[in-house]
Amino acid sequence: MSQSADVVIIGGGVMGCSILYNLARQGVGNCLLVEQDVLGSGSTGRSQAICRMHYSNPVTATMAWESLKIFRSFDSLVGGASGFVNTGYLVVVETTDRPGLERNVAMLQELGIDTNLVSVADVRELAPMIAVKETESMAWEPESGYADPYQVTTSYAARAREMGARIEMRNPAVGIEVAGGRVQAVVTARGRRETPVAVVASGPWSRQIMAQAGIDVPLTPVRHQVAMVVRTLDQMPDHPIVGDIAQSFSFRPDGSGMTLCGFGEEEVSVDSYNQGVDMEGVAETLGKLAQRMPQMADSYYRGGWSGLFTVTPDWHPILDRVPGVEGLFCAVGFSGHGFKLSPMIGVTMAELITQGSATSIDISPLRFSRFAEGDILNSSYRYRVLA
Repeated sequence: MSQSADVVIIGGGVMGCSILYNLARQGVGNCLLVEQDVLGSGSTGRSQAICRMHYSNPVTATMAWESLKIFRSFDSLVGGASGFVNTGYLVVVETTDRPGLERNVAMLQELGIDTNLVSVADVRELAPMIAVKETESMAWEPESGYADPYQVTTSYAARAREMGARIEMRNPAVGIEVAGGRVQAVVTARGRRETPVAVVASGPWSRQIMAQAGIDVPLTPVRHQVAMVVRTLDQMPDHPIVGDIAQSFSFRPDGSGMTLCGFGEEEVSVDSYNQGVDMEGVAETLGKLAQRMPQMADSYYRGGWSGLFTVTPDWHPILDRVPGVEGLFCAVGFSGHGFKLSPMIGVTMAELITQGSATSIDISPLRFSRFAEGDILNSSYRYRVLA
């Protein structure tokens, strides 16, 4: 059966649903999203969902900052819950990374983001449960926190539907039909969906979907593990989020008694990776956690999972129209830091599709052609997910 839409979005994670909502909000009423499973069932549902602004480049820092404003006022701006919890965010680096930390903090402050370099004594006041060394350097973001990926995704979807958008779940895209250099249709398991505009926002499946239209995009699936740790509440009632670059992992509180630790970067196959965790890696991570928060020495592992980062060569996303195919757009390659950007991904991609360019934020540094041009974005750190 053939149906039609003004825009078809491929992928029902937080990116696809944010784009769908923002297109509907821009007045594109005949929008369709197709998802191979259920909403948020891919990388979105396995995200740590940390919302912080500490980046090495203005474009991603600005997107994270403007997205945070939306997360904090999600009910009034979008409608529905984001689950945002303000915890503060501490970045810890070794002495060798201090110049990069100083550059990043100065850049963030110029953008109006509330962040500062802090000393060991400052950390004792701000977060006395965190142990840092005199040989380490730190920065603090008081407004950062975490949110709920499921609530955000389903809220975007619900509001989009109220404005007339359609969502087809368990209907995978199996091809993008191109003729005369233009998108003609998205082919799904249930038939053709005729459209002049297709948007690929399919996370780790994006490369194979775009290959169906003859487009080679440099995306690599990388397995990232998350371990859930139960805190002893009388010793550790709460703590901030920590980007522990010095030890190459991160952790955040979850609810009233859990801590989520993120670790590991391993290239894998999208269809056959281990969705559990490696117990050797868990043991190593728990040791790092106890070094950073000594009261966590009595905590215990409760469970965990692995999700996929979809990584580009410079660990930054591609937000652009696809060269050579009119009507084909992509929002791909978020490299482990997509959720925190998702509100402004939707805004800027909707602007690009409806107006010809993004006007809220200049996303040209994230253009498709930058790799061929050799104009890639760089990180101040070796821990690349903090690009």
